[in-house]
Amino acid sequence: MALRLVQVNIKAHDDETVGRFWADALGWGVSSEGPGVTNVEPPDVVYPDPVAVFIDVVAVPDREAVRYRAHLDLATTSAAHQAELVARLQELGATPADIGQGDVPWTVLADPEGNLFCVLEPRELYRDTGPVAAVVVDCADPRAMARFWGEATDWTVHEVTDDHARLRSSAGVGPYLELVRTPAAQTPRHRVHLDLRPYAGDDQAAEAARLRDLGATDADVGQGDAPWLVLADPEGNEFCVLTSR
Repeated sequence: MALRLVQVNIKAHDDETVGRFWADALGWGVSSEGPGVTNVEPPDVVYPDPVAVFIDVVAVPDREAVRYRAHLDLATTSAAHQAELVARLQELGATPADIGQGDVPWTVLADPEGNLFCVLEPRELYRDTGPVAAVVVDCADPRAMARFWGEATDWTVHEVTDDHARLRSSAGVGPYLELVRTPAAQTPRHRVHLDLRPYAGDDQAAEAARLRDLGATDADVGQGDAPWLVLADPEGNEFCVLTSR
């Protein structure tokens, strides 16, 4: 039994605008499974597929301007590509963001509703990830988080230190999941979260029970009678366990 990381869920006041931004930013397409949900998905990839973590932008009534614990890192192939991508993203509506990063080789931006993300300088590690290099989650204890997420999913742990942990799909493709030790990470803001899906034939309830044994807890975000289950990892980051497909 194992779960797949299939999508990043981003809350937005205007899901269509934010969804279109991310589609244009990544060179992906958009679709919708209903009012208030914009799906951002790569071309020629059938969901779910480890080659890409999809993005779901879901409408919420409030607009917030806070720092959240999860963000995306975008990959580039050269210094020229990085500069061109940053310029293009700003034309699409991104704005420069200062989070105290100082003089670093990557560029920190915010999407049209203030969700932070980074455009990385070219790195050999991310040469084959596609446009999304990594999904990054701030945390207090990367080692403990790597143990949880490594056992919760079928993703392989590639590196663990006191400050950083890195996982990737067992198929060795697509973006990384990176867990980064960050001051004050114990105060979460859950505007961005991860969605996990069991493999076909696996039982959603049994998977949720297994996650609880690993240290997850049930979470109530007002989901009501939804077909997905909302849990929180050992540091309180909410995530959803979808039905199998």
